Amino acid sequence: MESEAVSGPQSPVPGSLPEAEAVATGWILTFACRCLCRHFCEGSRRDFERNRDLALAVIKGLPGVEAGQAKTARLCRLLACVAEGKSPESHFEDDQRISPLEKALSVWISLQKMERKQDKLHEDIKSLIQIQAVAVYMEKGYFKEATEVLERLFPESCSDEPLRMKLAAVIKRKDPYHQFLQHFSFSLLTKKIKSYINTFLNEESNNFLMEEAEKEVEARRSGGITVCRHYDGVNEANKENDLESTQRSDKQAYFLPTQTLGVPGLVRVTQQTRNKRSALQSKTDMQDIENGQQGDQSSLSGETRKRQRWSWEEDKKLREGVKKFGEGNWIQILKHYDLAHRTNVMLKDRWRTLVRLGMA
Repeated sequence: MESEAVSGPQSPVPGSLPEAEAVATGWILTFACRCLCRHFCEGSRRDFERNRDLALAVIKGLPGVEAGQAKTARLCRLLACVAEGKSPESHFEDDQRISPLEKALSVWISLQKMERKQDKLHEDIKSLIQIQAVAVYMEKGYFKEATEVLERLFPESCSDEPLRMKLAAVIKRKDPYHQFLQHFSFSLLTKKIKSYINTFLNEESNNFLMEEAEKEVEARRSGGITVCRHYDGVNEANKENDLESTQRSDKQAYFLPTQTLGVPGLVRVTQQTRNKRSALQSKTDMQDIENGQQGDQSSLSGETRKRQRWSWEEDKKLREGVKKFGEGNWIQILKHYDLAHRTNVMLKDRWRTLVRLGMA
């Protein structure tokens, strides 16, 4: 009689390792890019440089950039170049003549080609990079170098292009504070790029590593909670369905963090913790009723209430709203800030998440 095979963790099939590495590397690149975007927008230089080094190292180590990773990789390189834009002495790649903003221009053009449609923002960024590539040399009094940059940006075939002619006239006057340069400043360039970043983050697919990291932080900060994660060979879609079914059928026995777990896991809560949460929830609900926050927002359809990813721009508006109106005044924040498809309850839940993550 043959003995039954004992199920347990299976060793990876050797042939699947390259594919697994490619998937994991893609997660790391997406994670690093998202962090890079956030630190660029917030002006956190040290954090930006740390994530820049990680992203560029991952990109350099890739045997080949897949179609789904190409846009992410280019955006990382663009931000790295723009961040060094005010230091023209910094050089990229083999050509020591190429300044950071000249390299940024070539990366931006390649990014433009990947867009399904071109709009004014894309053209504005392109023109601003060209202007600032010249302006940063003029600010240092390097007028000869500014002329050389202009010649590289606009070959002879583009000699009659209006922007080239205007920049040539500005260089000839040797005025680094020329009104034209002040009007199309470096700060305007970064502002436009931040707008592009916000659009990019709203369109990107789920960020697996970021979601898992947030859930891990929440779990660590939740007292009296033990996390039991179960790994098996079921695909992720089935795992999430199983988790949602368990949550609905056994609400009193289990508690899930605010962010939905990407890897199945049940968090058992002690009776004392459940009683404490129940009391806190009742108090919060009473405050919501007193503030009139159960009004028209409750009439939104189920489709509108469906969980949507919070963008960096929405988080920023929420923080500004709490700072201006105070925590708990969610209806006032909704009235004064453009937070489409969000409800007072969504604002309250998101704020709790930001507080737990130390991002408030």
